[in-house]
Amino acid sequence: MSVYYVNGAFVDKDDALLPVTDLAILRGYGVFDYLRTYNGQPVSLDANVARLRQSARLIGLGYPWSDGEIAAIVNETIQRNGYDESSIRIVVTGGSSPDNITPNGEPSLIVMVEEMQPYPDWWYNRGVKIVTANIARLYPGAKSINYIPAILARQQADADAVEVIYSTETGHVLEGTTSNLFLVKDGTLITPHLERVLPGITRRTVIDAVKVEFAIKERDISLDELYGADEVFITAANKRVVPVITVDDRTISSGQPGPVTQRVMQLFDAVTYGVAKQV
Repeated sequence: MSVYYVNGAFVDKDDALLPVTDLAILRGYGVFDYLRTYNGQPVSLDANVARLRQSARLIGLGYPWSDGEIAAIVNETIQRNGYDESSIRIVVTGGSSPDNITPNGEPSLIVMVEEMQPYPDWWYNRGVKIVTANIARLYPGAKSINYIPAILARQQADADAVEVIYSTETGHVLEGTTSNLFLVKDGTLITPHLERVLPGITRRTVIDAVKVEFAIKERDISLDELYGADEVFITAANKRVVPVITVDDRTISSGQPGPVTQRVMQLFDAVTYGVAKQV
Protein backbone atom coordinates (compact mmCIF):
# COMPACT_ATOMS: atom_id res chain seq x y z
CA MET A 1 0.00 0.00 0.00
CA SER A 2 1.22 3.48 -0.83
CA VAL A 3 2.39 5.88 1.88
CA TYR A 4 1.11 9.46 1.74
CA TYR A 5 2.17 12.60 3.57
CA VAL A 6 -0.71 14.48 5.22
CA ASN A 7 -0.11 17.56 7.36
CA GLY A 8 3.12 16.48 9.00
CA ALA A 9 2.57 12.71 9.14
CA PHE A 10 3.40 9.82 6.82
CA VAL A 11 0.42 7.47 6.76
CA ASP A 12 -0.88 4.51 4.79
CA LYS A 13 -3.05 5.53 1.86
CA ASP A 14 -6.21 4.16 3.51
CA ASP A 15 -5.51 6.26 6.61
CA ALA A 16 -4.98 9.54 4.74
CA LEU A 17 -7.79 11.79 5.95
CA LEU A 18 -8.97 15.40 5.80
CA PRO A 19 -11.68 17.01 7.94
CA VAL A 20 -15.03 17.21 6.15
CA THR A 21 -14.92 20.95 6.92
CA ASP A 22 -11.88 21.40 4.64
CA LEU A 23 -12.59 23.94 1.90
CA ALA A 24 -11.35 21.44 -0.68
CA ILE A 25 -14.41 19.34 0.16
CA LEU A 26 -16.91 22.12 0.80
CA ARG A 27 -15.92 24.55 -1.98
CA GLY A 28 -13.37 22.87 -4.24
CA TYR A 29 -10.78 25.38 -3.01
CA GLY A 30 -7.23 24.19 -3.48
CA VAL A 31 -4.38 23.67 -5.91
CA PHE A 32 -2.18 20.77 -6.89
CA ASP A 33 0.75 19.82 -9.03
CA TYR A 34 1.76 16.56 -10.61
CA LEU A 35 5.08 15.08 -11.63
CA ARG A 36 6.73 11.71 -12.06
CA THR A 37 10.09 10.07 -11.68
CA TYR A 38 12.42 8.92 -14.42
CA ASN A 39 14.99 6.32 -13.40
CA GLY A 40 13.65 6.73 -9.87
CA GLN A 41 14.33 10.47 -9.65
CA PRO A 42 11.68 13.23 -9.72
CA VAL A 43 12.09 15.30 -12.88
CA SER A 44 11.66 19.08 -12.77
CA LEU A 45 10.72 19.00 -9.08
CA ASP A 46 11.85 22.60 -8.53
CA ALA A 47 9.72 23.81 -11.45
CA ASN A 48 6.67 21.90 -10.25
CA VAL A 49 6.99 23.24 -6.71
CA ALA A 50 7.40 26.78 -8.05
CA ARG A 51 4.26 26.33 -10.17
CA LEU A 52 2.37 25.02 -7.12
CA ARG A 53 3.30 28.16 -5.20
CA GLN A 54 2.25 30.33 -8.14
CA SER A 55 -1.08 28.50 -8.42
CA ALA A 56 -1.75 29.16 -4.74
CA ARG A 57 -0.92 32.83 -5.20
CA LEU A 58 -3.25 33.18 -8.17
CA ILE A 59 -6.27 31.94 -6.19
CA GLY A 60 -5.32 33.67 -2.93
CA LEU A 61 -4.57 30.45 -1.07
CA GLY A 62 -2.30 30.49 1.98
CA TYR A 63 1.10 28.87 1.39
CA PRO A 64 3.35 28.89 4.47
CA TRP A 65 6.01 26.47 3.18
CA SER A 66 9.24 27.22 1.38
CA ASP A 67 9.98 25.51 -1.92
CA GLY A 68 12.78 23.63 -0.18
CA GLU A 69 10.44 22.29 2.49
CA ILE A 70 7.97 21.01 -0.08
CA ALA A 71 10.74 19.41 -2.16
CA ALA A 72 12.16 17.65 0.89
CA ILE A 73 8.74 16.24 1.81
CA VAL A 74 8.23 15.02 -1.76
CA ASN A 75 11.61 13.28 -1.83
CA GLU A 76 11.03 11.59 1.52
CA THR A 77 7.58 10.39 0.46
CA ILE A 78 9.09 8.90 -2.71
CA GLN A 79 11.77 7.13 -0.67
CA ARG A 80 9.24 5.74 1.83
CA ASN A 81 7.32 4.11 -1.02
CA GLY A 82 10.29 2.65 -2.87
CA TYR A 83 8.67 2.22 -6.28
CA ASP A 84 10.87 1.82 -9.35
CA GLU A 85 8.96 4.71 -10.94
CA SER A 86 6.51 6.94 -9.10
CA SER A 87 3.72 9.36 -9.90
CA ILE A 88 3.54 12.25 -7.44
CA ARG A 89 0.65 14.56 -6.69
CA ILE A 90 1.14 17.52 -4.33
CA VAL A 91 -2.10 19.05 -3.03
CA VAL A 92 -2.64 22.24 -1.03
CA THR A 93 -6.18 22.81 0.24
CA GLY A 94 -7.88 25.74 1.94
CA GLY A 95 -8.05 23.91 5.26
CA SER A 96 -10.98 23.89 7.67
CA SER A 97 -13.22 26.95 7.70
CA PRO A 98 -15.22 28.24 10.67
CA ASP A 99 -17.97 29.58 8.40
CA ASN A 100 -17.58 27.03 5.59
CA ILE A 101 -16.22 29.59 3.12
CA THR A 102 -13.50 31.79 4.67
CA PRO A 103 -10.00 30.24 4.90
CA ASN A 104 -8.63 30.21 8.45
CA GLY A 105 -5.02 30.60 7.36
CA GLU A 106 -4.06 26.97 8.01
CA PRO A 107 -4.02 25.17 4.65
CA SER A 108 -3.53 21.43 4.39
CA LEU A 109 -0.61 19.83 2.55
CA ILE A 110 -0.83 16.36 1.03
CA VAL A 111 1.77 14.45 -1.00
CA MET A 112 0.42 11.37 -2.75
CA VAL A 113 2.87 8.88 -4.27
CA GLU A 114 1.74 5.91 -6.35
CA GLU A 115 3.52 3.42 -8.56
CA MET A 116 3.77 4.85 -12.08
CA GLN A 117 1.37 3.14 -14.48
CA PRO A 118 2.46 3.58 -18.10
CA TYR A 119 0.00 4.10 -20.92
CA PRO A 120 -0.32 1.44 -23.66
CA ASP A 121 2.51 1.14 -26.16
CA TRP A 122 0.09 1.57 -29.07
CA TRP A 123 -0.54 5.18 -28.01
CA TYR A 124 3.05 5.94 -29.01
CA ASN A 125 3.43 3.51 -31.91
CA ARG A 126 0.11 4.08 -33.71
CA GLY A 127 -1.18 7.38 -32.32
CA VAL A 128 -4.42 8.33 -30.61
CA LYS A 129 -7.68 10.16 -31.11
CA ILE A 130 -8.56 13.42 -29.38
CA VAL A 131 -11.70 15.55 -29.52
CA THR A 132 -12.42 19.21 -28.91
CA ALA A 133 -15.05 20.80 -26.68
CA ASN A 134 -16.22 24.39 -26.33
CA ILE A 135 -15.38 24.51 -22.62
CA ALA A 136 -12.77 26.56 -20.78
CA ARG A 137 -10.91 26.13 -17.51
CA LEU A 138 -11.19 28.66 -14.71
CA TYR A 139 -7.90 30.46 -13.98
CA PRO A 140 -5.83 28.91 -16.82
CA GLY A 141 -2.57 29.85 -15.10
CA ALA A 142 -3.45 28.03 -11.87
CA LYS A 143 -3.52 24.26 -11.45
CA SER A 144 -6.69 24.25 -9.38
CA ILE A 145 -8.37 21.15 -7.93
CA ASN A 146 -11.63 22.38 -9.52
CA TYR A 147 -11.86 20.02 -12.49
CA ILE A 148 -15.58 20.35 -13.19
CA PRO A 149 -14.96 21.57 -16.79
CA ALA A 150 -12.62 18.62 -17.41
CA ILE A 151 -15.07 16.10 -15.98
CA LEU A 152 -17.93 17.54 -18.05
CA ALA A 153 -15.77 17.50 -21.17
CA ARG A 154 -14.79 13.88 -20.67
CA GLN A 155 -18.37 12.82 -19.98
CA GLN A 156 -19.41 14.33 -23.30
CA ALA A 157 -16.46 12.97 -25.27
CA ASP A 158 -16.28 10.09 -27.71
CA ALA A 159 -15.37 6.92 -25.81
CA ASP A 160 -12.46 6.29 -28.22
CA ALA A 161 -10.84 9.64 -27.46
CA VAL A 162 -7.97 9.69 -24.98
CA GLU A 163 -8.11 13.45 -24.41
CA VAL A 164 -10.41 16.45 -24.79
CA ILE A 165 -9.02 19.77 -26.02
CA TYR A 166 -10.68 22.95 -24.79
CA SER A 167 -11.73 25.46 -27.43
CA THR A 168 -13.06 29.01 -27.29
CA GLU A 169 -16.21 30.63 -28.62
CA THR A 170 -14.03 32.21 -31.32
CA GLY A 171 -12.89 28.80 -32.59
CA HIS A 172 -9.40 28.69 -31.09
CA VAL A 173 -8.01 25.59 -29.42
CA LEU A 174 -6.21 25.84 -26.10
CA GLU A 175 -5.08 22.79 -24.13
CA GLY A 176 -6.29 19.38 -23.02
CA THR A 177 -7.97 18.53 -19.75
CA THR A 178 -4.61 17.15 -18.57
CA SER A 179 -2.21 17.97 -21.39
CA ASN A 180 -0.76 20.65 -23.65
CA LEU A 181 -1.25 20.70 -27.40
CA PHE A 182 1.23 21.01 -30.28
CA LEU A 183 0.78 20.89 -34.02
CA VAL A 184 3.37 20.68 -36.76
CA LYS A 185 3.12 22.66 -40.00
CA ASP A 186 5.91 22.78 -42.59
CA GLY A 187 8.40 21.53 -40.01
CA THR A 188 7.53 24.19 -37.41
CA LEU A 189 6.09 23.32 -34.00
CA ILE A 190 3.14 25.52 -33.03
CA THR A 191 1.54 25.63 -29.59
CA PRO A 192 -0.94 28.01 -27.91
CA HIS A 193 0.77 30.84 -26.04
CA LEU A 194 0.94 30.82 -22.27
CA GLU A 195 -1.53 33.67 -21.75
CA ARG A 196 -4.29 31.21 -22.60
CA VAL A 197 -3.12 27.89 -21.09
CA LEU A 198 -1.51 26.29 -18.06
CA PRO A 199 2.30 26.57 -18.22
CA GLY A 200 2.96 22.85 -18.59
CA ILE A 201 6.30 21.65 -17.24
CA THR A 202 6.44 18.87 -19.84
CA ARG A 203 5.48 21.42 -22.50
CA ARG A 204 8.50 23.50 -21.50
CA THR A 205 10.76 20.44 -21.38
CA VAL A 206 9.70 19.55 -24.92
CA ILE A 207 10.36 23.07 -26.19
CA ASP A 208 13.80 23.17 -24.56
CA ALA A 209 14.67 19.71 -25.89
CA VAL A 210 13.72 20.35 -29.53
CA LYS A 211 14.54 24.02 -30.11
CA VAL A 212 18.00 23.22 -31.46
CA GLU A 213 16.40 21.28 -34.32
CA PHE A 214 12.97 22.83 -34.88
CA ALA A 215 11.46 26.30 -35.07
CA ILE A 216 8.75 26.88 -32.45
CA LYS A 217 5.90 29.37 -32.48
CA GLU A 218 3.64 30.16 -29.53
CA ARG A 219 0.41 31.73 -30.79
CA ASP A 220 -3.33 31.30 -31.22
CA ILE A 221 -4.39 28.21 -33.17
CA SER A 222 -7.72 27.95 -34.96
CA LEU A 223 -9.70 24.73 -35.04
CA ASP A 224 -9.42 24.63 -38.83
CA GLU A 225 -5.65 25.00 -38.53
CA LEU A 226 -5.57 22.06 -36.15
CA TYR A 227 -7.57 19.92 -38.58
CA GLY A 228 -5.18 20.85 -41.39
CA ALA A 229 -1.95 20.26 -39.47
CA ASP A 230 0.79 18.03 -40.85
CA GLU A 231 1.13 16.41 -37.41
CA VAL A 232 -0.39 16.80 -33.95
CA PHE A 233 0.79 15.65 -30.54
CA ILE A 234 -0.02 16.21 -26.88
CA THR A 235 2.32 16.41 -23.90
CA ALA A 236 1.89 15.76 -20.18
CA ALA A 237 3.96 14.49 -17.27
CA ASN A 238 2.11 11.18 -17.13
CA LYS A 239 1.70 10.82 -20.92
CA ARG A 240 5.09 12.12 -22.14
CA VAL A 241 4.73 12.90 -25.87
CA VAL A 242 1.75 11.22 -27.56
CA PRO A 243 1.17 11.33 -31.34
CA VAL A 244 -2.37 12.28 -32.39
CA ILE A 245 -3.74 10.86 -35.64
CA THR A 246 -7.43 11.80 -35.33
CA VAL A 247 -9.11 15.01 -34.15
CA ASP A 248 -12.92 15.10 -33.99
CA ASP A 249 -13.19 12.18 -36.46
CA ARG A 250 -10.88 13.97 -38.91
CA THR A 251 -7.71 12.14 -39.87
CA ILE A 252 -4.54 14.16 -39.48
CA SER A 253 -2.45 13.97 -42.64
CA SER A 254 -1.56 10.32 -43.38
CA GLY A 255 -3.15 9.00 -40.19
CA GLN A 256 0.23 7.84 -38.86
CA PRO A 257 2.64 9.38 -36.32
CA GLY A 258 4.73 11.79 -38.38
CA PRO A 259 8.51 12.11 -38.57
CA VAL A 260 8.69 15.37 -36.62
CA THR A 261 6.60 13.93 -33.77
CA GLN A 262 8.75 10.81 -33.71
CA ARG A 263 11.88 12.94 -33.48
CA VAL A 264 10.33 15.04 -30.71
CA MET A 265 9.61 11.83 -28.80
CA GLN A 266 13.24 10.76 -29.17
CA LEU A 267 14.59 14.11 -28.01
CA PHE A 268 12.23 14.24 -25.05
CA ASP A 269 13.07 10.70 -23.93
CA ALA A 270 16.78 11.46 -24.25
CA VAL A 271 16.33 14.32 -21.79
CA THR A 272 14.13 12.44 -19.31
CA TYR A 273 15.30 8.83 -19.49
CA GLY A 274 18.82 9.71 -20.62
CA VAL A 275 18.29 7.62 -23.78
CA ALA A 276 15.55 7.31 -26.40
CA LYS A 277 12.98 4.92 -24.92
CA GLN A 278 11.83 2.00 -27.01
CA VAL A 279 8.08 1.30 -26.97
